[in-house]
Amino acid sequence: MTTLMAPVVPEHAARAVAVRKVFGEGPNRVEALRGVDLDLPSGEYTAIMGPSGSGKSTLMHCLAGLDSVDGGSVWVGPRDVSAMSDRERTLLRRDHVGFVFQAFNLVPSLTALENITLPLALAGRHPEDAWLDRLVDITGLGDRLHHTPSELSGGQQQRVAVARALVTRPSIVFADEPTGNLDSRSSAGLLGFLRSCVTDLAQTIVMVTHDPVAASYADRVVFLADGLVVAELHTPTIESVLDRIKGLEA
Repeated sequence: MTTLMAPVVPEHAARAVAVRKVFGEGPNRVEALRGVDLDLPSGEYTAIMGPSGSGKSTLMHCLAGLDSVDGGSVWVGPRDVSAMSDRERTLLRRDHVGFVFQAFNLVPSLTALENITLPLALAGRHPEDAWLDRLVDITGLGDRLHHTPSELSGGQQQRVAVARALVTRPSIVFADEPTGNLDSRSSAGLLGFLRSCVTDLAQTIVMVTHDPVAASYADRVVFLADGLVVAELHTPTIESVLDRIKGLEA
């Protein structure tokens, strides 16, 4: 009799090991990341914060395989992203990484459903009906699937973008200021939804944000300054995030 084994989930969805990233040369040389070590556990919601120029977006781009590194290594699960070719990184992003950006980046001529399933269509794959139904249910988009982006509110458009990021069942989802274009009510709805993706779907989410309210939804907040991780905060609240930011600025 054959026993079905549960899939093995890596302890870390992604890791940065002594990561360095340099832009420019000579007098214009800027070391954006100066040896960053960071573990991103599977099934955890991590917020990355820091002042402008601290390296938080650069770190996210390196972790996601959007940019190469100049030193150290980046891993997504068991895969050494820093040793990959451009094509291999493209395939990694397609199959194992999800993205949510401040700009919704939806295709205006496609319906909500077509936007959600677009990554699968581009890969020549069909959606898993049960998973797609679950995403539609958890996003509350059931009655909006056949509407185009112009017929959706900002919050609905961003929920479409999140569902699109999740439809391929990625190892990790990176969100870059996902509430930046939303009002406070829509922001709260989206942040609660991202929280539920971690709690109910065991999704791993890494969010770059400058907003203490957004950060308070995470399991952990990582603070960057001058290209280095300088502090961490677990089970954050709005007040504890603000206090830590003030402490770093002192």
